[in-house]
Amino acid sequence: MSGRLLRRVCTACTTTMLAAQAVLLVPAAARAVPEPPPEPGGRSVAELLTDLQRLYREAEKATEAYNNTEEKLRERRAETERIDAELARTRLSLQESRGAAGRLARQQYQNVTGISPYVRLLLARDPQRALDQGHVIGQLARERAETVGRLEGSERKADALARRSRAVLDAQLTLTERKKKERDDVRRRLGDVERLLASLSAGQLTALADRERVETAEAQATLMASGTLSEERAPSPQGDRALRYAVGQLGKPYQWGAEGPASYDCSGLTSQAWRHAGTPIPRTSQQQWAHLNRVPLDRLRPGDLIVYFPDATHVALYAGKGMVVQAPRPGEPVKLSPIAANPILGAVRPDPKSPPLRDYKPPALVPPGPATPWTARADQAPAPTSAR
Repeated sequence: MSGRLLRRVCTACTTTMLAAQAVLLVPAAARAVPEPPPEPGGRSVAELLTDLQRLYREAEKATEAYNNTEEKLRERRAETERIDAELARTRLSLQESRGAAGRLARQQYQNVTGISPYVRLLLARDPQRALDQGHVIGQLARERAETVGRLEGSERKADALARRSRAVLDAQLTLTERKKKERDDVRRRLGDVERLLASLSAGQLTALADRERVETAEAQATLMASGTLSEERAPSPQGDRALRYAVGQLGKPYQWGAEGPASYDCSGLTSQAWRHAGTPIPRTSQQQWAHLNRVPLDRLRPGDLIVYFPDATHVALYAGKGMVVQAPRPGEPVKLSPIAANPILGAVRPDPKSPPLRDYKPPALVPPGPATPWTARADQAPAPTSAR
């Protein structure tokens, strides 16, 4: 898609309108929006918007799969490093045990005699001294047995660690290959979006942007009128730090798979915001939804995470007053958006036991500006990570 065309592209909707899905708290209902008639042989704006929503949802789902694999790959790398360090320590202990066993073997060889300890005792001029020597010999025998036992134990442990290291490395290589395939899948799906946008006329693109704005405004008005977000609450100290970090990233570009500091995807922004606040959370939106404490929308406070879509493939950070900070999609920077810009699945709180601030002064928030063009560039994918 040319740069000139990209500048003409108005934002396509990031959401799939799933009013029939009971699990969605705020469905963005498609209302009657004036639109130009379809071009000869073409599709209506509503149909085009539905297609764009579907394509973007598929791309975002593929992105979350990529991020999840990347997170597992990090865990495997850390496990490989831990096992390798333990294996190195075990091999050093094994070497020391073998050295001790060798010394004992040489001592035993040098002290070999054909006379039994009983006969030696009978022939000794000093029986008490012979008994004392027998005690020493017994002690040496016990030490020898302990040394041999440690040697055998170290050998078994080294063998087990070596097998575990090979298994973890094999899993790491498998994850690396899966990550490459998922990267290619994201690129392919973003390419589908790009091709669809490139096929549209200026009038269709303008109509798409108008329809998206109207649907978002209607969904937001419905939510705010319900009184769900009528009470404003103060964040915890950690939530305040997370929100201020996110606000500090406003204007930075979206890039799928990115965790900052130059660019972010949706869960890259939320995970880094809470890491900066001193409370690390899972990397992906699906993991955040699965593992963090759920909180009802009428109990929201700034810093909480808003999770979207039935499969939890998008996430934003609540800023208060019905607004969120999010990294929305390719072509749009980190920005302040209405909380109902996407269908809400629910909310989670990373620090449920932290009390709210007594004296809270919200950060300065810039109202959301006009929509920016959707570039949906498939070449924004990061380079694949090589295996160790």
